[in-house]
Amino acid sequence: MKRRAALALIVLAVPVRAQVAAADRAAIEGVIAAQIGAFRRDDGPAAYAFAAPNVKALFPTAEIFMRMVRSGYAPVYRPQAMRFGEIAVENGAVVQRLLLRGPDGRAHLALYTMERQGDGTWKIAAVVLVTLPETGA
Repeated sequence: MKRRAALALIVLAVPVRAQVAAADRAAIEGVIAAQIGAFRRDDGPAAYAFAAPNVKALFPTAEIFMRMVRSGYAPVYRPQAMRFGEIAVENGAVVQRLLLRGPDGRAHLALYTMERQGDGTWKIAAVVLVTLPETGA
């Protein structure tokens, strides 16, 4: 009995990671790619349409949103290259990893927190951008 209780505690201590259905993964990748495409075209209203309500509450217009993206998220705004990585449910949140090469040539990891809306569509609720260390050749 003690062993079972210890195992339960170990399971509870590990962050919850679950798989995301293939259809959801494709939809999420499509949303992120479409928003980046809108950034590349400087189409603020189209890029803003992919933002979740919590983001729109912080940045109430497409113009304000685009100003924030241009000033703080250059690798997402103007990536030289990008590659989708792992997607998982972590502690109840769907997180999509995106590897980017920014306009300055540096490597970045963007962690997209995605949110399913009431109509079944996916929106971007947050992006955390991490600059990766340079690797020597």
